Amino acid sequence: MTAPETESLRLRAPGARPRRAWRAQAPVVAVVALGGALGATARYAASLWWPTPPGGFPWATFWTNVLGCAVIGVFMVVVTDVWAAHRLVRPFFGTGVLGGFTTFSTYAVDIQKLVDSGHARTGLAYLAATLCAALAAVWLAVTAARRVLKWRQR
Repeated sequence: MTAPETESLRLRAPGARPRRAWRAQAPVVAVVALGGALGATARYAASLWWPTPPGGFPWATFWTNVLGCAVIGVFMVVVTDVWAAHRLVRPFFGTGVLGGFTTFSTYAVDIQKLVDSGHARTGLAYLAATLCAALAAVWLAVTAARRVLKWRQR
């Protein structure tokens, strides 16, 4: 996402009219909100499709986070190495859609619920497996995307 101009971060004198920084950032806020709604809806649908039984391993959240991490790996290679994307593409898809789709807050709540309900081993396994799988997914996706790009450029 593009950073706000430093001038918009300066303190204004009392009574001074606000600068037009909000107008410049409004489209970014709008596309992040729209993308977040789409991503969160997809995540919620996955949780309904694949519910977690009490004390069970939260597979839907696990695979949602792993898939989201893999997609962000490919997406970042595409928008940085291949495609000069419009300034709203990254906030919409990267921050909005994928930020709404992945759910590391639910991951933390799931671990807490597992530990509180006496399933500490499952919670610890979930904690470690999600972290390792999410990092591996990003790395593998970036590596694969870059190799495909090199292969296509030959």
